[in-house]
Amino acid sequence: MTSVSNPASRFIGCDVGKSAIVVFDDATGRTRTIANQPESLARFAAGLDSSCLVVCEATGGYEAALLEALLAANVPAHRADARKIKAFIRSFGTLGKTDALDAKAIARYARERDPQLPRWLPPDPDRATLQALVLTRHDLVRQRTAFSNRRQAPAAEPVRAYLDDLLACIARQIKAIELRIAAILKASQPLKRDADILTSIPGIGFKTAADLLALMPELGSLDRRQAAALAGLAPHSRQSGRSDAYRHTKGGRSELKRALFMAALAARNHHPTLRPFFLKLLANGKKPLVAIVAVMRKLLIIANAKLRPQPQLS
Repeated sequence: MTSVSNPASRFIGCDVGKSAIVVFDDATGRTRTIANQPESLARFAAGLDSSCLVVCEATGGYEAALLEALLAANVPAHRADARKIKAFIRSFGTLGKTDALDAKAIARYARERDPQLPRWLPPDPDRATLQALVLTRHDLVRQRTAFSNRRQAPAAEPVRAYLDDLLACIARQIKAIELRIAAILKASQPLKRDADILTSIPGIGFKTAADLLALMPELGSLDRRQAAALAGLAPHSRQSGRSDAYRHTKGGRSELKRALFMAALAARNHHPTLRPFFLKLLANGKKPLVAIVAVMRKLLIIANAKLRPQPQLS
């Protein structure tokens, strides 16, 4: 989760690794390395104050201890999209690549982007658990597909029995995770309310609702353009001179896009407004996949609107 805070006056970039974090402080121009351990991070955070903004990249969880230490010390922090940091560094034509250079670039990114950088807040515990379960389920589904494909290969005959055991084990784990997801959505009142709203939309079932809640926690707090862009469903023009190619979508959260794709396949057949919308696009000459992506975008916008807090009647 994120929140807006007051502008900072001191900017600190952190290049996070598994065991160590390289820190650049633009107020002093100094670079140092600290251990990625709670005790070291607590001492580091204690030397900062609320006038600082500490920025790090999302690194698959290695940044979690740093963010928690900063939160405990009331030091504002922002967890940046690694792709945005890389694009920022490339914009200067920098050829060198070291942890110290990256930390310095992150601090510069923090200073130049400060007004647009939301401050990090910890996720709701139930939502964090839901996210971990949903991501693990996606990992297991990918493994199941890979092992199933390998099992069908002629060369797999000597190990087919082992692959069968693996597939059976993965199937049990997926089932157990789905039961745990269902239990969380039932036990958490906010998540249950949102899941009920999402599953009331034709095309969105239990699994897609869980994916949306876990992988796009911002849903319901965005406008339609922000929602589409965050999911990687905003169309981008490709025009140069006389060439004007099809607009295309790019980026976004891949697991979320897969979930929305499957939901759109159902919505094109059953949703009272999206089915006519889909058929109209086809009648106008749009390619089927282009029409499906448009349905995905519409479906996400509908979900975002339904989860948006409703104004209280006086």
